[in-house]
Amino acid sequence: MTTAPEKNVTLLRTAYRAVESGDLDAAEQMLTQDFIANVPGSPAPLVGRDVWRMGTQAMKDAFPDLKIKVQEIFGAGDKVTVLLRFEGTHQGAFQQIEATGRQVAFTSIEVYRIEGDRIAEEWVAPDLISLMRQISPAAAH
Repeated sequence: MTTAPEKNVTLLRTAYRAVESGDLDAAEQMLTQDFIANVPGSPAPLVGRDVWRMGTQAMKDAFPDLKIKVQEIFGAGDKVTVLLRFEGTHQGAFQQIEATGRQVAFTSIEVYRIEGDRIAEEWVAPDLISLMRQISPAAAH
């Protein structure tokens, strides 16, 4: 019999595959209606599927060939913790930096809370300093 933590891990793996393939509609359906995003730099949690969609679409626009590699993943209770490695080519504007054509890679540590069969909340800690160093104009020198 599959345990709840195993089902939750499978849900996250399925969501990552959907995002990687560009099927944001399918991934969005895996979120609760009142999905909560806890992101660095935001003074308060962000609420709603549209918030997730906007951020994810920005990443896919900037890095259309984005690969999401699960390096570590484990579930306990209603939580799933993941260590991810993102890889892609900077082909669109990101954080006001125009496309550079550079290959990039960065990691993110993420924790998710699951309600039933949907993702209800996320806490993400991407290594944006590393990413920004790779795409900044200074990196060309």
